[in-house]
Amino acid sequence: MSGTTNESKLSDDELRAWAYLATVAEPPCAPLIALVEDLGAIEAAKAVRKRSVPSQHRKVLVPTEARAAYDTADMDLETCDRIGARLITRDDADWPEWQLLALDQAETALRGGGPLALWARGPLTCAEVTDSSLALVGSRAASSYGDYVSGQMAGGLAEAGWAVISGGAYGIDGAAHRGALAAGGKTVAVLACGIDRDYPTGHAQLLREIGQRGLILTEYAPGTTAAKHRFLTRNRLVAALASGVIVVEAGRRSGAANTAAWATRIGRPLGAVPGAVTSATSVGTNSMIADGAATLIADADAAMALVAPDGHDTKPAARRRNTDDLSDEQRRVIEALPARGGLTVDEIAFISGIRVDGVLKALGSLELAGLVDGSAGTWQLVRG
Repeated sequence: MSGTTNESKLSDDELRAWAYLATVAEPPCAPLIALVEDLGAIEAAKAVRKRSVPSQHRKVLVPTEARAAYDTADMDLETCDRIGARLITRDDADWPEWQLLALDQAETALRGGGPLALWARGPLTCAEVTDSSLALVGSRAASSYGDYVSGQMAGGLAEAGWAVISGGAYGIDGAAHRGALAAGGKTVAVLACGIDRDYPTGHAQLLREIGQRGLILTEYAPGTTAAKHRFLTRNRLVAALASGVIVVEAGRRSGAANTAAWATRIGRPLGAVPGAVTSATSVGTNSMIADGAATLIADADAAMALVAPDGHDTKPAARRRNTDDLSDEQRRVIEALPARGGLTVDEIAFISGIRVDGVLKALGSLELAGLVDGSAGTWQLVRG
C-alpha cells in the first residue's frame, strides 16, 4: 500500500489512520486537528471510532458523529494507488506548513482553520509550487477580456518561474491554468471535490493535463462530490497556498470575492485587475481597487511586484546602453552629432560649446568605443 510520498515514511497503520481521519469529519475541523496533535494519528483514530476522547477534546465528537462508524481508508488509499494520487499528512515532509500556518491561527481557525491532510495528484511537490506562487481567480462567466488578461498574466508569471494557483473552474480559473501550461510553467488546481473526480466535467482534459504536468490538491477524500459549501471552503486554501492573490474579474458577490476576503484575513497581498465600468464581471474588482482593498494589477510584472520583498524589483533590469558611462564632454560631443550625416570638428565645437582640443580628445575616446566614425572626413554616429 502506498498512497503517500516516500519522504513521509508512514507505516501502513499510520497511513490508514490518517486516511480515516481525513474522511471522518467535513473539512475543516479544528477540533479534530487538535486531537491528532495531542494523541497522534493512530490513537486519535481509535478514540474517534470508540467515541471516547479525552475530556478536553469533547468538541470533536459532534463533527465526527455522522461518519465515525464508516471507515473507507483502505478503499480511498487503493483509489489513490490506481489514479497515481497520494495523501499528504501533517507528518509528511511535503506538508506546506508555512503556507498553511495562517489558517491555524486562533483568529482564523474558528472561521475555517487549516486542513487535516491533503490529497494530491501530479508530479510536482507542494514545495515546488508554493515557494513562489500567485493565485489568479475570478468569475466563472468571464468576459473575453478577462480570459485574455488571465491567460497572458499566467503565461508571464510561468515564464518568470512562478507557479499559478487557481481553482480549476470555468472562466478565469481555466484561462489561468491554460496560460501557465502553454508557457511550459507550473500550475496548481485546488479542487472542491475528491481527488479522483474531474470537476467541472468540461475541464476533464485540462485537469488531466494538470495532473500530468503540475499538481492537483484537495482536502476531500476520493468519491466526495462537489457542493456549494465546499467551493467556499476550498477558497481559503487557494489564498493560503499562494504568496498573493490576484482577482482578474469578479462580480459584487462571487466566489472570487470570497477568496479575496480570505487573502485579506490571513495577510496575503491582494491585487485586482481593473475593468470597464459597464462590465458586470468587473464590478467587484473595480470596487476592491477603489476601496483600497486591492492593488491595481495590469500585468505579470505588477503581479510579481505585489509579493516581492521590499526593495526588490521583479522587472527585468533595463538593458545597459553603451553611452551610460560617458563623461560630460563625451556626451555633449555625441549629442552634437546629427542622426544622419556628419560634422567637422569646428562644427562640433560650436554646437557643443567645447574647445577644439576637448572635442578631439572626446572624439578619440568615442571612436575607440565604436560610437563615432571619422573616416569619411567628417564625424558621424555609428548606427546600431
